[in-house]
Amino acid sequence: MEVQELLRLEGIKKNFGLVEVLRGIDLTVNRGEFITILGSSGCGKTTLLRVIAGLEEAEEGRVFLDGRDVTCTEPHKRNVRMVFQNYALFPHMNVEQNIGYSLALKHAGKEEIRKAVAGILELIQLPGFEKRMPQELSGGQKQRVAVGRAVITRPPLLLLDEPLGALDLQLRRQMQIELKRLQEQLGITFIYITHDQEEALTMSDRIAVMRNGLFEQMDTAQDIYSRPATSYVARFVGNANVLKIEGKCLAIRSEHVRFTPATNGAPGLEGRITARSFSGGQTRFTAILKSGEEISTLFQGIDSVLQNGMDVHVNWEGENAVIVRDTD
Repeated sequence: MEVQELLRLEGIKKNFGLVEVLRGIDLTVNRGEFITILGSSGCGKTTLLRVIAGLEEAEEGRVFLDGRDVTCTEPHKRNVRMVFQNYALFPHMNVEQNIGYSLALKHAGKEEIRKAVAGILELIQLPGFEKRMPQELSGGQKQRVAVGRAVITRPPLLLLDEPLGALDLQLRRQMQIELKRLQEQLGITFIYITHDQEEALTMSDRIAVMRNGLFEQMDTAQDIYSRPATSYVARFVGNANVLKIEGKCLAIRSEHVRFTPATNGAPGLEGRITARSFSGGQTRFTAILKSGEEISTLFQGIDSVLQNGMDVHVNWEGENAVIVRDTD
């Protein structure tokens, strides 16, 4: 199947006063992709989304949507929809009116709106909720309605600004699955921003890790995790160990590191265990190496011969160590 470009950003720069928020962003997004922009608070990801939507004007750069330069096009003429963390539902409208709002603006007939809303309610798994008011809905239900309102006109591009941030952990995980299902079913391109690495890894076709107004790496979820390009990406996504050994900066995931008691004569780097923690069926040990660097190991289970204060030898398979560029 031929890949079709939907969105292209070229050299996007944005300042707020003397602060450079976006420092030259290039991005190409294809039709039907689920792209996540992942980064900590203040890295510029929301500003980038607002530039795509036309809600912010870039100092430099161009925005192309479906082959058309929309850099100076007003937001309502871009055929792009946005979903916010606070849902932004109209409190005086019921579910049917909220979801059908954009169709009503286009003067669609009542029966057309009713049928379209009914179809969307089936997609978001809320059939029969037409007459409910926003205050009668749970957080997850409000978020589904917000998504339904955004997709009812089948826009080619949906922008989602940390839409699950206000939900509790269990509901957030459930909604991650539902959002990915909905995106695949509708075939709409999603650009999703979050600071939550689990969300990014769970849902995305590709992830752009953002830092200080630039992309550190853009790749598939698997490669972002397994083959990080920089020390920042390695630590931010999955909290990998990053060590400087023989002039190289190496990233090794904790699950690939082995600690063995120093008394057994095994080879490896020498260290001493300084911390032990248990959560969810996994135990994590942290050790200080002779170099002064910290390294951790993670394994399934509770019982272990390892204890705090124990001298250990630290090892890993060479294939599990990735050379990364030091950006810390």
